[in-house]
Amino acid sequence: MRRSPILKMAFTATILMAVALVAQTGCKDNNDNPPNPVDSGDVAKAQVWVTSGDRSKLLAHTGELEIKQAASTNWPVVEIDTSMQFQAIEGFGAALTGSSAYNLNRKMDAAKRQEVLTALFDRENGIGISFLRLTMGASDFSLSDFTYDDLALGETDFDLARFSLAQDMDDVVPVLKEIIGMVPGINLMGSPWSPPAWMKTNNNLKGGQLKTECYPVYGDYFVKYIQAMAGQGITITHITPQNEPLYWTAAYPCMQMQAAEQRDFIKSSLGPKLAAAGLDTRLVVYDHNWDEPDFPISILNDPEAAQYVAGSAFHGYGGDVTAMSQVHYAHPGKDLYFTEISGGDWATDFGDNLMWNMRNIFIGTVQNWSKAALLWNLVLNQYHGPQNNGCSNCRGVITYNTDNFNVIFNEEYYSIGHFSKFVIPGAVRVSSVVPTALGDVGVVAFVNPDGSKALVACNYTGQTKVFTVKQGPKYFTYSLAPESVVTLVW
Repeated sequence: MRRSPILKMAFTATILMAVALVAQTGCKDNNDNPPNPVDSGDVAKAQVWVTSGDRSKLLAHTGELEIKQAASTNWPVVEIDTSMQFQAIEGFGAALTGSSAYNLNRKMDAAKRQEVLTALFDRENGIGISFLRLTMGASDFSLSDFTYDDLALGETDFDLARFSLAQDMDDVVPVLKEIIGMVPGINLMGSPWSPPAWMKTNNNLKGGQLKTECYPVYGDYFVKYIQAMAGQGITITHITPQNEPLYWTAAYPCMQMQAAEQRDFIKSSLGPKLAAAGLDTRLVVYDHNWDEPDFPISILNDPEAAQYVAGSAFHGYGGDVTAMSQVHYAHPGKDLYFTEISGGDWATDFGDNLMWNMRNIFIGTVQNWSKAALLWNLVLNQYHGPQNNGCSNCRGVITYNTDNFNVIFNEEYYSIGHFSKFVIPGAVRVSSVVPTALGDVGVVAFVNPDGSKALVACNYTGQTKVFTVKQGPKYFTYSLAPESVVTLVW
């Protein structure tokens, strides 16, 4: 498990500068960049956005680079081949938990909430988050335990006559409506921590398993949720059958759902019911750590279940990111998503956390075929909450101090921003070959729907790394400071 510390500084206007995703004219980049070799003339400009491990630059627009016609270079060359394309990107973001929605909706006034939502979701004046995960009912970051059909012990509701979004209407739905007003096409993934207790073997929101006789009604429950949210103008684009199905001993809502159970639930109920309702919500299996890739593979090996499944989702609290490629190569026709990791007070070095996030979560998951990278809580308060019997020192992408009303933008914010601000949903990852001479530098490149290119590079070392980016007959050269991330857009 890997988390990151609170960034103790205010957000500045510098990181809110707009970037044009088309060629621009203007001055050269700062003096940290080496002189370019002799060339046959300028072609265009590449925009430069940097976050440094020492915090001296925080998603800062540091200028632009001259793009030149190909010529010889003394620096290692990163070759970009836009004709070699891989997965399409669906977005980057975090989870709008009940606690996050509460902090936004009830602890901020309208002006502060608009400021924070702009910083999170506006691509010009913020980082342009394009994908959110939602909890279907309570999680460990909610105000209380609940589902959408809670009954007294011994009661049942197989017609779901008492199904209600009432508790989501307090905070989650109002905040989502504001977000959708800013990002109409945002991707939204719903994930349950537990079914209603009356559907479970132990009649409790904590632990237990889904009763086999409740497979049909639980399938209906998902359909009801998607339709009820649609009635509020909220489109659920993805669902998973169960958050962390292999962790069922928590003090917050949870449930055991082994791979065979999830497979049978999907093919006997959930898949057919989504199809019968005419819903195109994408069904994504597993939603747990990298260390059990056989779980999603075993479901996808079953043709009857696999026909309903769009892909698999992973968390980063165990195992290695390369497990995602293992699943990809077993089932290359199915998509992959990274859906949860959290920052926290157990790791306090900004640069170390920034590097880990890049190597594993953002550059790492995308290089291993992920179409999205999502962190955990979007906004928590200065006490890491509100909490619901879960992690006591996790941290949100943003920390909101409810005493002095200050907003702290944590390193997770900048990590997401290096991707979400510049890599537009529908972008395609393209080939980026990094020479061994460059050393420990991670690179991933994309072509956006408008034809613009974005390259994210991370220097994991303690030495400055100079490299030339070459795409076809054109190139530019950049000097990347130690333990720093750059997004280059042209």
